[in-house]
Amino acid sequence: MADERFYVGTRKGLFRYDRTARSWEVGAEAFLGTGVPMLLPDPRDGTLYAAVEHGHFGIKLHRSRDGGGTWDELDPPSFPAKPDGVPDTMCPIRGIPVPWSLEKIWSLETGGADRPGVLWCGTIPGGLFRSGDGGETWELNRPLWDREERGKWAGGGYDYPGIHSISVHPEDPDHLLVAVSCGGVWRTRDGGGSWEQCAHGMYYDFVPEDQGGADPDGQDPHRMVRCPSAPDRLWVQHHCGIFRSADDGASWQEVKDVRPSGFGFAAAVHPTDPDTAWFVPAKKDESRYPVGGEFVVNRTRDGGETFETCTAGLPAAPAYDLVYRHALEVDRTGERLVMGSTTGSLWAGEEQGDRWRQLSAHLPPVYCVRFAG
Repeated sequence: MADERFYVGTRKGLFRYDRTARSWEVGAEAFLGTGVPMLLPDPRDGTLYAAVEHGHFGIKLHRSRDGGGTWDELDPPSFPAKPDGVPDTMCPIRGIPVPWSLEKIWSLETGGADRPGVLWCGTIPGGLFRSGDGGETWELNRPLWDREERGKWAGGGYDYPGIHSISVHPEDPDHLLVAVSCGGVWRTRDGGGSWEQCAHGMYYDFVPEDQGGADPDGQDPHRMVRCPSAPDRLWVQHHCGIFRSADDGASWQEVKDVRPSGFGFAAAVHPTDPDTAWFVPAKKDESRYPVGGEFVVNRTRDGGETFETCTAGLPAAPAYDLVYRHALEVDRTGERLVMGSTTGSLWAGEEQGDRWRQLSAHLPPVYCVRFAG
């Protein structure tokens, strides 16, 4: 059965959409006027978590047990004080010290079906936190934070590096992959006790290899997704193209000749067919808008050998919507998608994206969308 509810986090609040006999309708609103960069509906017990940005009041974390009707505030993850004598880690691009303080909650994921209460949180500036009690308390994963390679991590669109994608292996909750902008892909097989770099094969097409263009420690994956039924199969939307892995991230191969562009932020993979994935292409670097003003969704059904351009129901050119990395998601059946844009438009995609229907053109800029199931 397809998911009948999804949540939208925007620059000015959270919106819950419920499926009705006719369409989708807003069923609840929360945190109006305040940024909601990340959401997590926990399928294990129905709890909904929301990261909320209160400007100079800081980052907050809230939890709802009734689908967003009422909320309890939790303490967000907190970095320990930097120990005396530990030198600053400098951002290699901006030349500024990376702080030991929470700047943004950029990812939230559950810790495995058989581990109720376990949550993972990725932050800017590149911290990975674990909770074992449903978000009541959090602990920084020091084995990743303390790695020497973190000195190569750089900020992408933000001043500091950040962990935006956390993928827990569906068959082994101690086995995680995390993607860092800009710090590559890291894997642990022991619940975070030790880590190895897994961005081998990714590269920057504007930096020669002998000058570090293929250095895995500095790569900029924009979004990483894993197929639940074939967990060794992953997709990454990278700053310089689309990459795929068939060996649990140990190596990556570039998907070539993607039109109109291999650049973008969002990625989604079918839950049972690892060869089917969706991306939202754009013009990269200084521009960051749909190529030629044509807003489309790219879909592959053969592992990236070919791509189809899905346009039915999407606005005709010129349309300059951009889709952030967490603003595209597919439901448990693989038949229905939801997508939101920086211009406040929201679409539901049916039949694997063959048909799109605009649900709103007047939301605040959309940061993330997540199905409830």
